[in-house]
Amino acid sequence: MAKITLSEGFSIIPEGTHIFKIIEATYKESFGKLEVKMKTAKGQTHIERFSLIKKDGSTNEGALNAFSYFARMALNDPTARDIDPEELVGCFLECDVEHDIQPSNKNPDKNVTFVRLTDKRPADGFDEEEVITPPPVKKATAAPAKKTPVKADEINLDDLLG
Repeated sequence: MAKITLSEGFSIIPEGTHIFKIIEATYKESFGKLEVKMKTAKGQTHIERFSLIKKDGSTNEGALNAFSYFARMALNDPTARDIDPEELVGCFLECDVEHDIQPSNKNPDKNVTFVRLTDKRPADGFDEEEVITPPPVKKATAAPAKKTPVKADEINLDDLLG
């Protein structure tokens, strides 16, 4: 029987210096929303979100500046002028991770930890062996049996009753 590798569960990326590989970039142009999914060599994931357009439809200069710096560091090209976010997939960034602990707005007795990436710089790849996580195992489902319609005059009650 095949063995299934179990996950370590959810864990917050610890503070310190980490290298991230960009694994997905999704841009919803009509809303100005950009999500960049990254992972560490240990398989921990992080999502950076940029809202490039304000609610009034104008450009969000702060977010555009932050994304511009992020993209130039990921591409290791400080002269880049424009980019398709898909070009970032496969790029590596070295960042310092800091935690920002705030009271939960849902339950003031609990705290929420936000992971902040600071001091971003280009990286050539992971500095440790990458943990490859297998894709999730999907539950096998049997296809429903196809039923052939039977006409009433084709039923033999003697065959059915034995």
